Amino acid sequence: MSSKELDGRVAIVTGGAAGIGRAIATRFVAEGARVVIADLDAERGTELARGLGPAAVFQQVDVSVPDNLGDLVESTVTALGGLHVMVNNAGISGRMFTRFLDDDLADFNQVLAVNLLAPMAGTQHAGRHMAAHGGGSIINVSSLGGLRAGRSVIPYRASKAAVIHMSKCAAIDLAEYNVRVNVIAPGNIPTQLLASSMTEDPEAAARVAATRALMAAIRPLNRDGTAEDVAETALYLAGDRSAYVTGIVLPVDGGSAAGSPPARGPGAVSSSQGAPAPQAAPA
Repeated sequence: MSSKELDGRVAIVTGGAAGIGRAIATRFVAEGARVVIADLDAERGTELARGLGPAAVFQQVDVSVPDNLGDLVESTVTALGGLHVMVNNAGISGRMFTRFLDDDLADFNQVLAVNLLAPMAGTQHAGRHMAAHGGGSIINVSSLGGLRAGRSVIPYRASKAAVIHMSKCAAIDLAEYNVRVNVIAPGNIPTQLLASSMTEDPEAAARVAATRALMAAIRPLNRDGTAEDVAETALYLAGDRSAYVTGIVLPVDGGSAAGSPPARGPGAVSSSQGAPAPQAAPA
């Protein structure tokens, strides 16, 4: 008998070609799942699927179009015979480090389409299949920015906060079908999303470095998180160990959502002594 936690199960991971999604897809395959890697980035997605072997396939998808999520679920079920785990991970940051009064909100609709409407549509389409086939696990990826307020990237923060509330509502609505809906809220995770934001705005690199240094100083666990840390959490929520868990928000952030530790190092200032609140960058 196989000891792999996801043996025989089928999963979809949106935004699966890089960063957190890539780590989740890789972990799921290692645990026996067959995984559809859904992403706009065909080059990276195809490369990853090839590297993971026959248990992984790539499908190019623009998740900002709700009907595409329905097509993704349908094609997965047709090709792989079912769907047991849906990970709505794809996300974008929008414009970084723009003060609210200076933001023209030109990217608002795109941020909401990718970060909120796509997880909602993915939850709905996956939920419909799962409800008719004995249940399943839906995992929506939010962010520390959806739990903690701060200035800048307000559309991003708002979208990630909305994902949390939407997921809790869906967990209640789908519970009668044994469809579980849970949320992971990563924080302090260096990812491709953050790197892309820095590349697009040359001034952002120094700002991100300063922000991350501040966040590290007031984070209880004294290390950055990794995409693999998030993948381990996704594995727990995808499998049988969390069979009685639904409607939760699980921060994977080194304790940042809980509070700040005592000051570290000579001359350090703890948050209780007046340090500025951290501006959580996208996970």
